[in-house]
Amino acid sequence: MKKGLEGRPIAMRILIAEDDLTSRKMLSGLLRKKGHTVTETVNGADAWAVMQRPDAPRMAILDWMMPEMDGLTLVRRIRAQPIDQPPYLIMLTAKGTKTDVVAGLDAGADDYLVKPFDAEELWARIGVGKRIVDLQSRLSEKVNALQRALDHVKTLQGIIPICSFCKKIRNDKGYWDQVEEYIGNHSQAEFSHGICPECMRTHYPEYDDDA
Repeated sequence: MKKGLEGRPIAMRILIAEDDLTSRKMLSGLLRKKGHTVTETVNGADAWAVMQRPDAPRMAILDWMMPEMDGLTLVRRIRAQPIDQPPYLIMLTAKGTKTDVVAGLDAGADDYLVKPFDAEELWARIGVGKRIVDLQSRLSEKVNALQRALDHVKTLQGIIPICSFCKKIRNDKGYWDQVEEYIGNHSQAEFSHGICPECMRTHYPEYDDDA
């Protein structure tokens, strides 16, 4: 398996959307030779179906001119999906003018590769995409971990109505709870009961060493 500069594997699952048989097989062969897992499609509609799956590849190389759905439309549809980790999209096309490049990037492509492409340039661009995908994955994992932590945290906020004498707290339904019951229902705190020195002297003077 091909490894990156730091010794880590760079193999990925990559979608190829290319209607030209020769171009598709050449690109697929190059990617598989480097250890990547490749999914091949011959038109934009099939590629769109693949990218809607829950296990869709995190990287896609898309031809601009394809039957049923062109590359620009495909890119726009992919970008419109509400997903946490968007795929890295490389537009592969014979359209190489500055206007074409701008159009592809504006549609949502992350990178642009002009036919006929150089194999070394392809590896370099895939390497950039792999770093971006890895960064997104790590960031998503941290966000999810933070969200899970927040979901388990309950905080007491605002003004809490407490009785001046018995110290019971009025809950949202108008009932009066013991302090430990109220806090237990509104936080993750747990109580371990004890007796303070003052109460020890008042209620159990016979056991108070300082009495």
